[in-house]
Amino acid sequence: MIIESIKNKNIKLVSCLKNRKDREKNDLFVVEGTRFVEEIPCDYEVIFYVLSEEIYETYDIKKLNAGSEIIAVSNKIFKEISDTNSPQGILAVVKQKKYSFQDILNITSDKEFFIVVEEINDPGNLGTIIRTADACGCSGVLITKGSVDIYNPKVLRSTMGSIFHLPIISEVNLDECIELMKEKGIGIFATHLKGAKYPYDFDLAKRCAFLIGNEARGLSKDAINHADYLLKIPMPGKAESLNASIAAGVIMYEVVRQRI
Repeated sequence: MIIESIKNKNIKLVSCLKNRKDREKNDLFVVEGTRFVEEIPCDYEVIFYVLSEEIYETYDIKKLNAGSEIIAVSNKIFKEISDTNSPQGILAVVKQKKYSFQDILNITSDKEFFIVVEEINDPGNLGTIIRTADACGCSGVLITKGSVDIYNPKVLRSTMGSIFHLPIISEVNLDECIELMKEKGIGIFATHLKGAKYPYDFDLAKRCAFLIGNEARGLSKDAINHADYLLKIPMPGKAESLNASIAAGVIMYEVVRQRI
């Protein structure tokens, strides 16, 4: 049966999940687009899939997680609930996966490194940081209170599927986070213009975590005071600062360089 009413309960749920408060209330988020939907791992619970009638007629459902409900809707309805300008005709409503500090700080070797982002507001920046962290083999990304929601559709698209590949904790209390990391022997690094050394001056093959600040304000004084080391990124040009995601990428790839 092809659903043609926007008042259908499942369609109403998809629509409400565009809002952060409803995503948090239901512990759900929406993944949209063929490639992204097909990347959902089997250990994620898919509540249901929604396919437009055009896609439903030809799509190979074997590519989807077995056992999840598949709903077909009219092309018009799908366009109304889609968050993209050019819908691909497929989306999934997925259960959020929750991690604890204990999950990602359960140190089993001396090679872990983490990214801690403080009040990152731009969805593209956060998504790019998560994607780069995934590419660099980061052990986890911790996101403080006051940051954009990791399940924001623009954040999800910017991760290019990396949201599924590494542990991410949101709404982190910075003080508690750093205290726990220090108890585990993880060195805390903060990017700061007053840093006396560059990333390649430090031994980053050891356990480490990097604090990345807000796009406009940088790191708070509290975050800087928590850091064991201040580092700066060389900028021989005339720009006064780097985009937050670029700065994070430069640092993460220095970790990779030292470890390969």
